[in-house]
Amino acid sequence: MTDVLRPTDEGLDRAAELLASGEVVAFPTDTVYGVGVASTRRDRLDLLFAIKDRPVDKRIALLVSGLDQVREAGWEPDERALRLAERFWPGGLTIVVGAADGATQGFRVPDHAVTIDLIKRAGPIYATSANRSSEPDTLAADEVLIAFAQQQDELAAVVDGGPVPGGIGSTVVDVSTTPARVHRIGPVSREAISEVVELADG
Repeated sequence: MTDVLRPTDEGLDRAAELLASGEVVAFPTDTVYGVGVASTRRDRLDLLFAIKDRPVDKRIALLVSGLDQVREAGWEPDERALRLAERFWPGGLTIVVGAADGATQGFRVPDHAVTIDLIKRAGPIYATSANRSSEPDTLAADEVLIAFAQQQDELAAVVDGGPVPGGIGSTVVDVSTTPARVHRIGPVSREAISEVVELADG
């Protein structure tokens, strides 16, 4: 049975405990409700993908509270990532950074106080939208419960932070390459990004 938690200290502490133990938790963001697992529990990503009915080959971003958590997660943002973060975080920009071995990871700081508070307690969260793949986004806790009505044993809790505004997914810019590349256009325009970093054509 999915627990509904209030965004109080007690409720957010409980959500953080659930995430730390490997449970899947839903929560509000600055656009739609999200659902995720703690970055320390990569072993639970399969469950998250199964709940979502999401193809396992799709990448998933890490929500963080700031650049410190990017570094704590073992990634070193370059100067371009630092400039983009300073300009557009918190907000609708996912920044993909690279590692020496060729691995990449997307990071975003959501512009929502409840989400940031939860991330500060729980650490970075692998997160995606709290809906079944190809189904409508969820904009309230009740909608999350309906969307995952058949997965109540797998979705441990939803933090009820009230209604969220909806909107398009974040812009995704990849600074693991030179020049940087925009993979998806969302709230942050290509033109705005090009004022901060050099972009590849197309």
